[in-house]
Amino acid sequence: MGGAAADQGDIHLTAGDGNRLLAHFARAARPNGAGMVVLPDVRGLHPFYRELAQRFAETGIDAVAIDYFGRTAGDDERGEAFEYGPHVERTTPEGVAADTRAAVEHLRSGEMGEIHSVFTTGFCFGGSNSWNQSAAGHGLAGCIGFYGRPARSRPFLDRMRVPLLMLIAGADSTPQDEFERFDGELTGAGVEHRMMVYPGAPHSFFDRSSSEFEAASADSWRQILDFVKEHSRQR
Repeated sequence: MGGAAADQGDIHLTAGDGNRLLAHFARAARPNGAGMVVLPDVRGLHPFYRELAQRFAETGIDAVAIDYFGRTAGDDERGEAFEYGPHVERTTPEGVAADTRAAVEHLRSGEMGEIHSVFTTGFCFGGSNSWNQSAAGHGLAGCIGFYGRPARSRPFLDRMRVPLLMLIAGADSTPQDEFERFDGELTGAGVEHRMMVYPGAPHSFFDRSSSEFEAASADSWRQILDFVKEHSRQR
């Protein structure tokens, strides 16, 4: 266990295309050498994802959660009333990849200590985006995604080079046969991956405050930590 977050706070990163984006970092008090880029849902850098970055730091994983909307909404803090829909529509896979790379580079810069294995994890919109980073050439150790949409990731299938962990809600609005089809496509393409399905769990089940889906939430958290340990390069 890492024990706690030694430091945390909002920062601004600059992507390779010049985009300036808001992000939140959490540095582990007892780092294990792994780093995590957190890709949020459509809300962008919502408080849940700041808290999740801190939760990763508590396990020893240094983390950076990013916002998606620097190109269209600026890099300032936004409140609950922010209408994210029009901004989500204006994101591009290339922009998300550039912003992710900025977070990866920050983790590797030495400012957060020595990090030897970097992962991504994402949720819903971010789940697909996280899987897509397997094809982006960031030199990642693994890409984790909750309840993403295979249709958003299928165009990147033939370029995926990094292992995937797919955490699937059994009662998601996306049909289960679509995930099963994608599972087979990944196998056919030779992409290393593991798909975990949580029967009866709804979209967005991963939440420590939900007692109804506590078992699925806890198990998926264990799956993430085991995946990171399995795919991390040893010090």
